Amino acid sequence: MDQRHLSQVEVNELIHQSHEAKKFSYSPYSKFRVGAALKTRDGRVFTGCNVENACYNLGVCAERNVIAKAVSEGYKDFIAIAIASDMEKEFISPCGACRQVMREFGCKWEVYLTKIDKSYEKMTVDELLPRSFGPDDLCKKKVSNIPSNH
Repeated sequence: MDQRHLSQVEVNELIHQSHEAKKFSYSPYSKFRVGAALKTRDGRVFTGCNVENACYNLGVCAERNVIAKAVSEGYKDFIAIAIASDMEKEFISPCGACRQVMREFGCKWEVYLTKIDKSYEKMTVDELLPRSFGPDDLCKKKVSNIPSNH
């Protein structure tokens, strides 16, 4: 499928929406707010934020939150995601788990890593997670007769 690229106006709006989503972050423990805005191929935008939990490993990142939100409403064809934090000097970058979840929905869609001033660095999912494992790998030829270890 051909990859649609965002216009500069669309990029700016998606980044703005990711920064707005950050305002809803529930991050009482880390004080590290993250927001994400996800755009589908048909133009719909979903937003999400990180949600922490006193049992730390039960928290969810903004990126996985927004993807789950979109999928739960029937959307799986994404063209771009913008990620925002409060970091001033560095671009926010998704964790490994979020990169793998993004990969589930393709390698070529755009990822906008932003700073507080809304400057950004554009990458693809493939650039964030090179040589990744995805749904297509499950269909590849495998050994058909695996010996038993009994």
